[in-house]
Amino acid sequence: MASQVKINYQGQLNDIIAQLEKNGETPTLLLHSCCAPCSSYTLEYLSKYFKITVYYYNPNIAPLEEYQKRVEEQKRFISQLHTKNEISFIEGEYRPEDFYKAVKGLEGVPEGGERCFKCYRLRLESAAKLAAQNGFDYFTTTLSISPYKNATKLNEIAGELSEIYNVKNLPSDFKKKNGYKRSIELSAQYNLYRQDYCGCVFSKAEREKAVVCDK
Repeated sequence: MASQVKINYQGQLNDIIAQLEKNGETPTLLLHSCCAPCSSYTLEYLSKYFKITVYYYNPNIAPLEEYQKRVEEQKRFISQLHTKNEISFIEGEYRPEDFYKAVKGLEGVPEGGERCFKCYRLRLESAAKLAAQNGFDYFTTTLSISPYKNATKLNEIAGELSEIYNVKNLPSDFKKKNGYKRSIELSAQYNLYRQDYCGCVFSKAEREKAVVCDK
């Protein structure tokens, strides 16, 4: 059986940006964001080339207090970041029941598996729908900046949704070009709250278990 060809998503993004610069274009981008730290480098990088609207849609985050803390931190960071093109913000509806419905039956699956992929799709599909409804040129997500997220799966799902909703997906693997390292630097520079678990009750439980085991 032939091995699967590894796709260079950063290379694809480089090509798109090069073409935009050649044509003198600044398209609109709906950027799904999971949190302020992950958005930090992504916004610094992409705002040179796109008119960005950050879409904060994360019904997976629990509890409510954690969600509220993260969304306020996202808004604070956007207000303080100086960029070439102004950044707008949209907060999606917070309905945790939608997340639990999406991952039903996968509660016991370890982090990074099929449960996470369902969560990717839930959030990406909401972004794709909104981008299509509002005439954005592209949509993408900050999720690929994390070394704990599956960039290949994220791009595969986004590609499928791009066909369904007829809106272009911007290929991404934002951990490339030292993106994750830069996000840590920016988090320190802006004193951003960096959570120690992805956001859902399952990731929090795994994190707490790991902490106990480390003691």
